[in-house]
Amino acid sequence: MGDSGGQRDAGGRGPQALSDKAAPAYSGTNTHEAGVDEPDIVKTDGRRIVTVLGETLRVIDAASRQATGSLHLGPGSHQLLLQGDRALVLTAGWGLPAGWDLPAARGLADSARMRPGMSATRVRQVDLTGAPKVTGSYEIGAELTDSRMVGGVVRVVVTSHPLIEFPWRDKLTDSERIAANRKLIDQAPLEKWLPAYTSDGVAGRLDCGDVSRPDRFSGTATVTVLSFDLAAGRALGDGAPVGVLADANTVYGSGPHLYLAHDERWRGDQALGRTELYMFDVTGPRPVFAASGSVPGWLLNQYSLSEHDGVLRAATTTGQPWGSQPSSESTVYTLRRDGGQLRQLGKLGGLGKGERIYAVRFLGPAGYVVTFRQTDPLYAVDLRDPARPRLTGELKIPGFSSYLHPLDGGRLLGVGQDATEQGRTTGLQVSLFDVGGSDPKRLDQQKIAHGWSEAEHDPHAFLYWPDTRMLVVPYMAYDGGQRAGALVYRVGSDRLEKIGEVSRAELSYPRRSLVVGDTLWVVGDTVAVATPLAAPGPALARVLL
Repeated sequence: MGDSGGQRDAGGRGPQALSDKAAPAYSGTNTHEAGVDEPDIVKTDGRRIVTVLGETLRVIDAASRQATGSLHLGPGSHQLLLQGDRALVLTAGWGLPAGWDLPAARGLADSARMRPGMSATRVRQVDLTGAPKVTGSYEIGAELTDSRMVGGVVRVVVTSHPLIEFPWRDKLTDSERIAANRKLIDQAPLEKWLPAYTSDGVAGRLDCGDVSRPDRFSGTATVTVLSFDLAAGRALGDGAPVGVLADANTVYGSGPHLYLAHDERWRGDQALGRTELYMFDVTGPRPVFAASGSVPGWLLNQYSLSEHDGVLRAATTTGQPWGSQPSSESTVYTLRRDGGQLRQLGKLGGLGKGERIYAVRFLGPAGYVVTFRQTDPLYAVDLRDPARPRLTGELKIPGFSSYLHPLDGGRLLGVGQDATEQGRTTGLQVSLFDVGGSDPKRLDQQKIAHGWSEAEHDPHAFLYWPDTRMLVVPYMAYDGGQRAGALVYRVGSDRLEKIGEVSRAELSYPRRSLVVGDTLWVVGDTVAVATPLAAPGPALARVLL
């Protein structure tokens, strides 16, 4: 998982000593694709546990179960990635708040003509070999979209918008206003369009020659992909920025490729109902814009996309899933790169008519799609022939799963909401499915009345440890009072057995869980709790955050 911190020596064991020990077995961040790491608020390398909660980054020595340091990060929303003894901290903020009032940040504000309320992204490299310290800082006048890391190389995706102000002209007609606005656009210099950045105080700007344009207009934003090599052990540099004139709100990394997606449901008063797709080749040190395409409908999240054997699969919903007469349905598309285009190979439509997608998981040549309005159809899709996807089975049950996790033996775990036959949700449910046969089957189910889990919408909060077949799901429930904790189950061949719980008495609402050696750690907003992996529940140690 990840790392960072500021030092506080604990019992003679400081951060330097951590580098000299072999790490025990540990769980990493729950990610979409193996080998493609994703940023999160908690990371570990088996030696350190690092949290980024509030405005502070903290480090815990996993062996001694003691805090070893902290580093104040300032305002903003923080995430991190870890490679060896280096962490990359990603901070999303609005404008340049007081905590960012550095010479480099002020230079960025001047060069970008940033205004209050504008989005900005800050990237900091932190050295963890001694007292944690910032060894590189990069700021860019753009919104943080997401990032991925493969082999120590981090790709950070940011989105910026042109800095053009259009004054309102009361005395002009609509056609005259449009003409005046077009003139402002035509006269706007490049610095109005391309984001500015500073790297360790040195100012720069995305170069026009590094910006690509898709064949079809896709908005006025610029999506920029930055690259930072944590494994190389050098300064951040200029981020080697590469851009495309488009917008993006979803990032998916397959390993060799980075896909950016933007669903355009409306443009002005015109309903478009399509998702634009942009493919980058990231096998080299610098991303290369490779292809673009589109599919009808909109994505749920990054799990709606998957690449297998050079084919991109995309699951989308079209139409209106609400009201008394819903018109929606969902479709699985397959696409392959043809020159600079992502061209459709095949599709399977008609899924969940009158409903929308709540969860998707593609596993090799198979796909599983959950839709919901009153009942939860779990569809199994055969994608072995990408030109002819076919439906192989479905399961209709009350409620829905909003996250699906693969297990061995043709099984899936689902986390979501139970519901009545009329579609009214009643609380958290954890389900075990058999998807190895023609029709999916639910083997077992656990319910928490009036409950919900962060894992329903953020898979990083979900933990499955295959070595001991242990499942950990954080939850909160309201039923006359407030309950919260982390539920621990043993996953059998056909059942879910509750084996423990780290309760609210031990910590506030849990955010993440991880395994280090023979210890299960559950991290809340204000405390991290260590409990025995073999018998989860009682605390071995509590570390204040």
